[in-house]
Parts: sequence; C-alpha cells; structure tokens
Amino acid sequence: MTESRTPQEDFWKGTFGDAYIARNQSQELLAANLSFFSRCLVQAGSIGSCIEFGANVGMNLRALQFLYPKATLKGVEINAQAASILAQWLGAEHVFVGPISAFETDETLDLVLIKGVLIHIHPDHLNEIYSRLYDTSRQWILIAEYYNPVPVMIPYRGHNDRLFKRDFAGEMLDRYPDLKLVDYGFAYHRDQAFPQDDINWFLLEKVRDRSPLADTHFVGSDRIKA
Repeated sequence: MTESRTPQEDFWKGTFGDAYIARNQSQELLAANLSFFSRCLVQAGSIGSCIEFGANVGMNLRALQFLYPKATLKGVEINAQAASILAQWLGAEHVFVGPISAFETDETLDLVLIKGVLIHIHPDHLNEIYSRLYDTSRQWILIAEYYNPVPVMIPYRGHNDRLFKRDFAGEMLDRYPDLKLVDYGFAYHRDQAFPQDDINWFLLEKVRDRSPLADTHFVGSDRIKA
C-alpha cells in the first residue's frame, strides 16, 4: 500500500477507519442510497462505468450496481480492511488500495463519485484531489459533501483538523471552466423514509469533447492482491 502523506490519511488508514466500517453497513443505508442516487443521477441518463473515490466497503457502489446493473464499477479506498471487503464482491482488479492522491490512471469513466470524503481532506491538498476527480471523469462528476459558503473546520468525534466544510463544487466549477452544474440538491437526516447525513450534492458535467473508446483499466502498482 502507498504510504500516507498527511495526518488525515493516517487517521482513515488506522483504527478509526476500521471502526467506521462497522458503523456504515446496513440494509437501511443501502435503501437510503438507492433513493439518494436515483435523485442525484436522474439527469445523467445511462451510466456505463463509475469510479468512487473513498469507496469504503462499497455501500454507495452497491446502490449504483442496482441502478446500473451493466456498469463497470471501481473503487479507491485508503483503509486496507475496507478495501478488502470491497474487493470480495467488486473484484480485486477493480479496487485500488491507497490514498486518492496516489491513484493514477490514463483512463476515464462515465461517472466519478465522491461522497463524504472531501470533507476529510486537508484544505492544502484539495486541488490535487480535484485534479484526480476531473481527470478521471469522462462526463459526470457527482460531489456529495457537507456544504458551507466559506471554509470552516469542525471538530469531528472529538478530533480537530479532521473535518472541513466549504463549497467544494463551486471551487471545481471555478477551477475548470468546461464543467457545468447540471443538478443539485440536499439530503436531510430527518427524512422519515430514506435519511442521509445532511449533505448537499452537485452533479457536474464535463462538456468538452470526450473519447467514447476509452476503456476503464487501472494503471499503477498499488492493487489488492487476490
């Protein structure tokens, strides 16, 4: 596994990241995710391939598998235990284990997803992560994060410098002029049927020319061994 470079990466690689796994697996969460992505992606039409940055054990990707059963799904995950669980059903060849900053590929996928992950990236490293999202997307980028109009740090389960809120989608729109905001919305934790964390979501489209022939194979050495 690629070595982490920040305290935030160490945080999610270690025991806190391991404990997160147990808190985030349930049929109720899967149902909520199905409802969530059905709303977020209504404007995207058919999705043939998707990669999630910070996939954990794949609760988001499992929902997308129901919605797009023929789609190729891939994940990037820093926590080895979570990545191992993800690989058991997704396939080891579709899982990159390591920090997002270490992921490299020349290929693009229809949809790039990041949900509840940018908030845990140190602000000094966000531009690098934005580049990964943009470069890996063939057409769509779905960002689902805590929103704040100005950058703020919020204590997270007793820890400082582990959760940062800001306008992530707005920063990407400013950084990449060929990105267009197609849709956006809010998921509320008091939704009586399908609650999510209080997150804002933004569906961005890359409007420049795209190559329809690009495949979706990883290049790089950091993969889970079968």
